[in-house]
Amino acid sequence: MHSAEAGRSVDWVAKAGALRIHIRNFIGGRLLAGEGAEILHKSSPRDGRELYSFAVGSQQDVESAVAMARRASVDGRWSRLPADRRSEVLYRLAALLAEHAEEFALLESLDTGKPIKDAVTFDVPRASATFRFSAAAGDKIAGQVYGVDANSLSYQTRRPLGVVGGIIGWNFPLVLAAEKIGPALVTGNSLVLKPSELTSLSAARLAELALEAGVPEGVLNVIHGGPQVGAALARHQDVDMITFTGSSRTGKLLLVAAGESNMKRLMLECGGKAPNIVFRDAPDLAAVADGIVARAFWNQGQVCTASSRLLVQEGVRDELLRLVIERASALHPGDPLREQTSYGALVSSGHREKVLGYIASGEHEGARAIYRASTSDPLAGGFYVAPVIFDQVSMTQRIAQEEVFGPVLSVLAFRDEEEAARIANSTIYGLSAILWTRDLGRAHRLSQSIDAGWIVVNATASPAGGPGPGVLSIGGHKQSGIGVEGGVDGLKAYTRESAIQLFV
Repeated sequence: MHSAEAGRSVDWVAKAGALRIHIRNFIGGRLLAGEGAEILHKSSPRDGRELYSFAVGSQQDVESAVAMARRASVDGRWSRLPADRRSEVLYRLAALLAEHAEEFALLESLDTGKPIKDAVTFDVPRASATFRFSAAAGDKIAGQVYGVDANSLSYQTRRPLGVVGGIIGWNFPLVLAAEKIGPALVTGNSLVLKPSELTSLSAARLAELALEAGVPEGVLNVIHGGPQVGAALARHQDVDMITFTGSSRTGKLLLVAAGESNMKRLMLECGGKAPNIVFRDAPDLAAVADGIVARAFWNQGQVCTASSRLLVQEGVRDELLRLVIERASALHPGDPLREQTSYGALVSSGHREKVLGYIASGEHEGARAIYRASTSDPLAGGFYVAPVIFDQVSMTQRIAQEEVFGPVLSVLAFRDEEEAARIANSTIYGLSAILWTRDLGRAHRLSQSIDAGWIVVNATASPAGGPGPGVLSIGGHKQSGIGVEGGVDGLKAYTRESAIQLFV
C-alpha cells in the first residue's frame, strides 16, 4: 500500500509517534474541554499503552450542545437553506475527508486496532461515499399531492425534525459518524453526536472539517463521554430524535428513555447473529470458503453483520471446513500500523476478556474447537485474539445465540431447507443473512422464510456490482433494531410529515 499522493510507502508508526492527541468537545463551532469530573483513559489496542485521556462530557455539556443545536434549527441558518445548497456543503465535506485520508486512517487504526490498510481502503472511502450519497439524495424526498379540484388542494410536505442526537458504536467510528451526519444534515436538522468513549479520535476532527466545508456553527456538535452522556441525550426534552448504532441491550434502554421523556423518535441499528447458510449445491466451495472467512473475521469479527454462524448442509461439511480452516490459518494478528497486516487487534482489554469468555463458554458447553491459531501476539500488551472455529455447536449454546462481536465462528449442521430456516431464526436477532445455492427457487423461498433485514445470495469475499454505499435501505428485524438506514427511505426518517389542505 502506498500514499496516493506521492507513490511512497507510509511509515505509519512514525506518524503515530509524532501525533499529539487532544480530545475536545465541539460545541457551537468551538473545541472545548469536557466539564465532567471523571477522567477517561484510553489504552492503545496495539500495545496496551495509554493513547489519550480526557475529561468526559457532563450534563452541562449536553445542555450547551443541545441549546446550540436548537438555536441553529430555529433561526434557520441551515434548515431553511435550499436543499441543493445543503448538498453542496456535504459534497465539499466528502472531498475534504478524501483530502485528509491519511490523517483519518491513522486515527481509525490507532483507536480501534484495525489494520491501517483497511482504514485506508475501506473506512475513509466509505465515509466519504456516504456523504456523497446523502448529498445526491437530499433533494429526492418528494411530497405528494391529493384530491386537486377547483376549490381545494391537499398535499403532504416533509420538514426537518429539528435536533437529532446521534449515538454511535466503536467498530467503525468514522463510517458510523458519516451515516448519522449525512442524513441528519442533508435533511436540514441540527445534530449532537456522541461517539463511543472507546473511540473518540475522529468525530471532533470531522466536525471541524464540516465547519470548513460550510456547515454553520451550532449545526454539528460533538460530546465525548460514556453512558451518562448518551442517557442525557436520550432523555433530553429538546432532542427530537435519537439515531443509534450499537448493542440491542443499549437500544432497549433508549426505548425506555424516549418513552419516559418526550416520546422522541428512534432509529435503532442494533446487534446481529448472522447465519451463513451453505447448501450442498453451492457453487465453487473455494469461493464459498473465501466468503465465509471474509464475512466472519473481517475487522476481527467486530461487525454487527458478521456471519458468525456457519450452517452447512450434510454432504459438503468436511470439504468446506477444510477450505475454511485453510483460509483462516492465514489470518495472524499483526501490528495494526504495519502495511502488510491484514488482521489486527480488538478495541479494548475489556472487550478482549469478553470474547475470551465466549470462547471458554463454547468449550465448556461441549462445542469442539477445530481451529485455533497458536501464534504469539505481535506486540506485548496489545488486545489480540486470533480466529477460533467451533464445530458440533448446538442452537442453545451461548456462542450460537449471543453476539460475540469477535473472531469466533460457530458451525452447525442442517438437513433441509426447513431445518436451515429454523436454525437461522433461532436467535433474538434478525439483521442479516447469507445463502449459498444454485437453486434460485430455494434462494427465494429461504429469503421469504428468514427473519433478516438484509439477505445476500451467493455472496463473495469481494462483491462486484450492485448499488453503491448508502443506496439500499436496510433495517433489522426482531431485536436487531427499529427503522431503516440508507437510501431515500433512510433520509425520510429524519423528517416529519405535515398534511396540508387548502380550501378556496
